[in-house]
Amino acid sequence: MTVQPSVRNLSINGDRLWDSLMEMAKIGKTAKDGVCRLALTDLDRESRDLFIKWCKAESCTIRIDKMGNIFARREGRNPDLPPVVMGSHLDSQPTGGKYDGVYGVLSGLEVIRALNEAKYETEAPLEVVCWTNEEGSRFAPAMVASGVFAKVFDLEYGHSRADVDGKTMGEELKRIGYLGDDEATIDAHPMGAYFEAHIEQGPILEDEGKDIGIVTDAQGQRWYEIKFTGVEAHAGPTPMKTRKDALLGAARVVDLVNRIGLDRSPLACATVGMMQIHPNSRNVIPGEVFFTVDFRHPDDAVLADMDKALREGVEKIASEIGLKTEFEQIFYYAPVPFDKTCVDAVRNAVEIGGYSAREIVSGAGHDACYLAQVTPTAMIFIPCVDGISHNEIEEVHKHWSDAGGQVLLHAVLAKADETVMKQSV
Repeated sequence: MTVQPSVRNLSINGDRLWDSLMEMAKIGKTAKDGVCRLALTDLDRESRDLFIKWCKAESCTIRIDKMGNIFARREGRNPDLPPVVMGSHLDSQPTGGKYDGVYGVLSGLEVIRALNEAKYETEAPLEVVCWTNEEGSRFAPAMVASGVFAKVFDLEYGHSRADVDGKTMGEELKRIGYLGDDEATIDAHPMGAYFEAHIEQGPILEDEGKDIGIVTDAQGQRWYEIKFTGVEAHAGPTPMKTRKDALLGAARVVDLVNRIGLDRSPLACATVGMMQIHPNSRNVIPGEVFFTVDFRHPDDAVLADMDKALREGVEKIASEIGLKTEFEQIFYYAPVPFDKTCVDAVRNAVEIGGYSAREIVSGAGHDACYLAQVTPTAMIFIPCVDGISHNEIEEVHKHWSDAGGQVLLHAVLAKADETVMKQSV
């Protein structure tokens, strides 16, 4: 009979995790030492191929579903139990950093490597998942593949999401060879629990000198796409009072969005992050402007109030200038409370490691927000330097990476061996 090593003595290899992060960062490396791996591009395919290669080296079996989500499985003593799953994403922003998303995937892989090295067998199987198109940069909305998995969206909706060139997710999944055969829902692939390790993407943990963020909740979000249509006209002969300037309308909405956020601060966030102007000529009054709005708040009632203020403000601004309006909310999820037992597993793992920590609410959206609707879920945050993310200069210190991986290991073990622990009490 093989004697299992003590759980408390199990440890990840921080150097190996760090080396893997640096190796993956070579794919799509940018001039400022960040990465550009937009979803379902050739570079995304290259990162997926490397991830699968590493997983197969650890004797994991690989499953790919119809949304291109990749599941790498390490069997447990009881294969009938649903797996405890770790993961995040490999796609990035156009000027993204080396850790956003990929840290959660590779820290999950490191947990499996460490357990293999220690010859430790968990009761429940373990899996590492790489979700498709978390960022929503190339295909909107964000987290669409985990949303299909959680049955928020159907498969047809997921496959039909198109980039600015009209290429759809379904087409691009097939092109890069990641259109899998398995059904892409929780019904086809039950989970016992889901843990996602991630950089904070904000300054709180570093400012307070904490190693770990124990994530209790995530903010709700609403995303909008708005188009103003006015009249293109010559910038010289057209009197100011007769103009139907679509950009003027958009500029007023930018100010409105900012005021909506400030009026409901400090927890509210309100952003116009994308704008396309037509015809975009220096001596033509813009006749059409497309732009996006992003609202976030941990209180759903406040988020609804922000929505009301935006709709009323857009209608008033368009009427005053004489613009036609197309207004669509393309993405919404309510604030997300994470599972208490999973959060407690993270809290206990922090204590085992002797790390400093604080409870924190996620200001960003993550695949975990959709998974929390269908399976017990928690997140683990590590600090990032100056709170900077979605930026090529995004950085973390290695000891933060080590701490997050160690906490992930012990949190996952607590859930994967839960039935054994209950029987031994």
